[in-house]
Amino acid sequence: MLAVWVEQLLNFASGALAAIRKDEHYPALMAWARAKGTALLGGNMAMAQALAPELWSQTPLERLDFACEPLARPEPNEPCWCDSGHKTKHCCGAVKLPGAIPEHLMWMLSLRDWKGPALKAALASHQAPPQALLEAGLISAEGGQRGRAQQLLEALFAQSDWARLPEQAEPAFELLIDLYQERGFSHKRDALLEAVFEHGPLELRGGALERLCLMHLDNDDLASAREAFIHAQQTLPDSPTLAYIEAMLLLHEGHVQEASERARFWFRRLSRQGGLDPEQLEFLAELADNPGATLAEQMVNAEEELAEPLAALQELLKVVQGAPRLDLRRSAEGELEYHTSAREAALFDAFQQHFQASVDEDAPLGFKDEPWANAENWLVALCANPEWLDSPRVVQSLILALTLRFGSLPWMAPSLFEPLAYRLEGWLSQIEALRDENQGGELLWDVADNAVLLRTGLALVVGMERGAREHSRALAERLLALDEQDSLGLLELVLDQLLRDGRDAKALDVSEISAQPPLLGTLMGRALAFYRLERFDEAARAVREASRLNSHVIRLLCESRPKRGANLGRGERNSAEPEPGSHEEAWQYRTLMRDQWIATPGALEWLDQQA
Repeated sequence: MLAVWVEQLLNFASGALAAIRKDEHYPALMAWARAKGTALLGGNMAMAQALAPELWSQTPLERLDFACEPLARPEPNEPCWCDSGHKTKHCCGAVKLPGAIPEHLMWMLSLRDWKGPALKAALASHQAPPQALLEAGLISAEGGQRGRAQQLLEALFAQSDWARLPEQAEPAFELLIDLYQERGFSHKRDALLEAVFEHGPLELRGGALERLCLMHLDNDDLASAREAFIHAQQTLPDSPTLAYIEAMLLLHEGHVQEASERARFWFRRLSRQGGLDPEQLEFLAELADNPGATLAEQMVNAEEELAEPLAALQELLKVVQGAPRLDLRRSAEGELEYHTSAREAALFDAFQQHFQASVDEDAPLGFKDEPWANAENWLVALCANPEWLDSPRVVQSLILALTLRFGSLPWMAPSLFEPLAYRLEGWLSQIEALRDENQGGELLWDVADNAVLLRTGLALVVGMERGAREHSRALAERLLALDEQDSLGLLELVLDQLLRDGRDAKALDVSEISAQPPLLGTLMGRALAFYRLERFDEAARAVREASRLNSHVIRLLCESRPKRGANLGRGERNSAEPEPGSHEEAWQYRTLMRDQWIATPGALEWLDQQA
């Protein structure tokens, strides 16, 4: 019965609003209610007459600068406000409505309908009830009206009185942050976060801190993510979301075992406290059992229409075995060459009919087109034709696409990247066997079709760097051994990984493969390795050389809260390199490696003295 009433109320209110907008005077509404509104209530004239005055009193009027013109509610013996001529107790006062009327209903419907200048003026009047702004914003977002939703939700959070925010403000806040990120409004996003931190209610502040932590994780700024997580934990110590965020943070930091232990802690704590629904408890139990697999499943399921094709791809990759023989040769100059066979070309052509996006041959990682716009089509086709993966070009396209979408998520490495890495490593073994048979030779980028294999290797190294660090490093070292010219720019990445593992002497050996011109990350990595090995004079020389390359790097490393520059994540290190010597280059190094300087006792203090 209640559902019928809600539908009738919405239909009647929408019709009433249209009548009011034609003539913003009460008699016109009552004429409409009797002539047309009755039909919307199943022919109930009494209910139509009783409902119309209630809606009129809460309707914003443009002729009054969006103020309402509420009617005085009559006493039982006074003339009824529907202008029937009867006493109220014998007219509308005797009508019992089937349910409540939300006091913000007509404002919400008006915000849903107004466009352009009218909407802008209504929002500028600051008279819209917060609940109306919230509901109209959510409805607009669900209808795909992203710009309109942003406009409405901005008005919701622009109010000076944060105490007036509806209880359900947190989903609106999350939506507005998402809209800002999707539409590139980073300054507005940061300003909203700052406003919530300063003025927002407790629950909203906790949600903002959780979102800030996730943003730092996206940028691979682990130190800032950890700081935001601690603040969120202090603000909302019993939030179930913290269990999810801490698991992600620990996996990003490479602490797989600790992620499991902390997830079990959260499960025990929150299950004892009660208040969680069964689905939340089930998720926490799964998180405690296997954080990586649980987060990976959640990520796949969150992909909406791609959930089933991605799950099918994961199942396919479980059974991908071996590495078909490649056409490998040695040139007259002794260089190793891979040549695409006719079968491999045919397989790639069949795949490309569905995939359509073209690899950018002039870039280490990237496409000329957007591969995920057509993803459902090519994922389904690939799963139906697993033999396509015999072609290195198909594997290259698949891994590049997966790296661009999932390469920053460590929990996706085991199910998406490592199975494909095993296939590439099978091909590398064939190349190494050819090299060993003929005593040497390099796999150079610009020879034959070698770039296909090398680009695939680079994408895999980046895709596995967070979630399968040892595997990523081992693959990078194999690629470096085959391509000593380091056309992939892997030297810095291998050096970083060795330093993280505490293999300082090995890091120095690797850094001897010196790029020309020398790279900032290589020089700073050498300095850190020398310092750890207590070879302080050599460390100081490396720092001076790095400072000549980039005058910002020491200051940005040593300051705890420097002014933020363009922050590039790990996944962008090969596809969007900052200018040498720039603030952005120094900031990137800070983001990637400051945690290692902090973890080395006395290193930052020593570095500050070198300045």
